[in-house]
Amino acid sequence: MSSTVARGLAPLRQRLDNGVVATVQETAFSPAVTISLAFRAGSLYEPDTRPGLAWFLGRVIDRGTTSRSASDIADGLDDRGVALRVTTNRHVTALSCTCLSEDFGPVVDILADIVRHPSFPPEEIEKRRVETITAIRQDQDNPGVRASEALQALLYPAGHPYGRPAKGTISAVEALTRDELLAQAALRFAPATLSAVVVGDVRASEAVDRVAAVFADWTAVAGGERGVPTPHPSFGARLAVEMPEKSQSDIAYGFVAVNRLDPAYCAHWMMNTILGQFGLGGRLAENIRERQGMAYYAFSSFDPSLGPGPLVIRAGVDPANVGRALEAIDAEVGALARDGATERELLETRQYLIGSIPRMLENNAAIAVFLQTSEFFELGLDYDRRLPDLLRRVTLDDVNAAAAAVLDPSRACVAVAGPASPRGE
Repeated sequence: MSSTVARGLAPLRQRLDNGVVATVQETAFSPAVTISLAFRAGSLYEPDTRPGLAWFLGRVIDRGTTSRSASDIADGLDDRGVALRVTTNRHVTALSCTCLSEDFGPVVDILADIVRHPSFPPEEIEKRRVETITAIRQDQDNPGVRASEALQALLYPAGHPYGRPAKGTISAVEALTRDELLAQAALRFAPATLSAVVVGDVRASEAVDRVAAVFADWTAVAGGERGVPTPHPSFGARLAVEMPEKSQSDIAYGFVAVNRLDPAYCAHWMMNTILGQFGLGGRLAENIRERQGMAYYAFSSFDPSLGPGPLVIRAGVDPANVGRALEAIDAEVGALARDGATERELLETRQYLIGSIPRMLENNAAIAVFLQTSEFFELGLDYDRRLPDLLRRVTLDDVNAAAAAVLDPSRACVAVAGPASPRGE
């Protein structure tokens, strides 16, 4: 880690007149630069009748522009050793890559052309359509994915955008048209939805100037923002996804928790770490995997965003052990809600999370992700320096209140994918 980063990030942030936000952090890890262009163009913004549109758009956005073919784009990046990655989540579609410092300008030019002038050639759409349908079929054959998607539909039912499969369905992808891709790109790829983050061996002022050079004259107008609907989970719902040909059952057990900007976010983060993250997997792994030897894996995750995020417990077990594993999860969830965490768990978890902060900033790409997250949630340019104190302020009562508020086994939604167990769970 460079000495600059070790002292804390000090990014330069500038909003262009058209709304583009450019954030640059200088580092000296290596003579390289990471570029991240994040647009508010995730699945939240796709029409409810077109599930998978945002994800598919991310798959074809780099397949040609009005002045460059897909081969031209590939050659322009490949010749510089650059691998472009496009990701889409519930709120954001992001293009990111790392290049040599000397190639920063030409690579920014290519990325700007991709997002400003996508052409969506019909032949490239069909290639990506086949790939996407294949990926969906692979998901349908994966018990872990099936359990996860079934749980999301229980936690976020009735067409809630958080409850849809990111890739959509085969029939939905088959029906997507080039006109819909062009329309969605026009609505969501615009200056007001763009956060451009540059991290690496480049002068901050020069990087901002370069971003301005390729984006300042962009006048596209974004479509309106969309709020996250209030979820109404199917409390206590349980769903079995029959996959008789599989040898393992995957359990997805979850709750709807708080959003990322909730004042109790850090308390929920620490509570989840105690439950299913600390060490080899927190209390869950200690009980289910280590003591009882029932699970191939067991952990919990917490994924808050602008809307209330899911707290999900995952376990992979022998089909014969599904019932016992669910009983063990109920027991650990109920115990943490009822009895709370211990002072030792609080101290160890706090130390672990504070100690992990430098790993969030261990290279240019990681810093770019951190800065994009800070920008998206408006956490401030000094968030990396404030975060340790935010964690130190969380008390045992705060953690226990978070556990009591979320962890109620009678309200858990559960999806199990795999062969039917001998006990019929």
